[in-house]
Amino acid sequence: MVRSVARILYLVLGSLFINPSLGLAQIQLSPVASGLSSPLFVTHAGDGSGRLFIVEQPGTIKVLSPGNPQPTVFLDLTAKTDAVGERGLLGLAFHPDYAINGRFFVFYTRASTDLSLNGDLVIAEYGASPPSSNVAATTETVLLTIEHSSQSNHNGGMVAFGPDRYLYLGVGDGGAGNDPPNNAQNINNLLGKILRIAVNPTAAGAYGIPPDNPFVGVAGADEIFAYGMRNPWRFSFDRCTSDMYVADVGQGRLEEVDFEPANAPAGGNYGWRLMEGDSCFNPATDCNPNGDLILPVATYGRNLGQSITGGFVYRASTIPALRGTYFYADYSSARFWSLRMQGGTAVEQQEITDDLNPGGAVDGISSFGTNNAGEVFVTSLSGGTVYRIDAE
Repeated sequence: MVRSVARILYLVLGSLFINPSLGLAQIQLSPVASGLSSPLFVTHAGDGSGRLFIVEQPGTIKVLSPGNPQPTVFLDLTAKTDAVGERGLLGLAFHPDYAINGRFFVFYTRASTDLSLNGDLVIAEYGASPPSSNVAATTETVLLTIEHSSQSNHNGGMVAFGPDRYLYLGVGDGGAGNDPPNNAQNINNLLGKILRIAVNPTAAGAYGIPPDNPFVGVAGADEIFAYGMRNPWRFSFDRCTSDMYVADVGQGRLEEVDFEPANAPAGGNYGWRLMEGDSCFNPATDCNPNGDLILPVATYGRNLGQSITGGFVYRASTIPALRGTYFYADYSSARFWSLRMQGGTAVEQQEITDDLNPGGAVDGISSFGTNNAGEVFVTSLSGGTVYRIDAE
């Protein structure tokens, strides 16, 4: 309901925001924080403080306050986190009422001397009191643990609140190549999925299930919102339309951007491992006989990159021409693209590397993020820097 109302309001008011030519040749990446240790995500608390929170893969969350030249430690989880390969502290989401309750949630891979537990995915709650504090409390409440000890890759890692105030989790298919157990298509397994849970339970350490999750009361795991994902490393919601964008990392041929309209019913099957992108994978032919798999709105081949990094829709007022533009990139090739969605179709899709990142100077693009005003930021894992998309 919340997502549908937001979309209607956007369509009614949309004529007030006429977007001229993008003028992409006049945008640039401006550094806002450097000297970081493998930054994987940047976000805000939604509290109007102007603070940026930066997730570092080894297990630290840092906070950059307005007027401060360098970020400081907000929470240190390095003792709990296994950060080998694709593992680490991977995601961070602040409760919609963070300014009041100080609650936030993290997604990390567990460090344990027991190899059968090491690398399992953990979704946990922490808090800051008062919420304006730049140092969080270290008390942890674990909400959900997902077995993932056998492989170190395809963990997923995104955690974000949707417009419906539920917590969404992006979970990889379990690792290795080709998804041998076919986890992504197994609706009784939490791997290879987008999950959705409620985090306002009465009991500490518990969570609720949204009543309209697709498998509530029928066969399948109640937590599942969508399935058929390979490694949905980053997803985001358009703050104006409430539409959901998911960038899913490909196997060997295609990287893809998936699109979930705000009014779409839960339970969509995005294809993996039946399909990779918009092509059959396993089986090699006749993989979508009923036509019910949801195809990506954009793809690119492995000649252009090997690991898509999903982005955000620009909704700030600083560069009006960019409003409604979705930015995404590739981790391995340092290429950037943009598109707009119109009537469920990607339009104005274009590569913008020469405009935004000439020569691939900023590499290791691990994530995008936004601040409270809707400006879009980029994290460079290898460069240890957070950038903002600015006008030249």
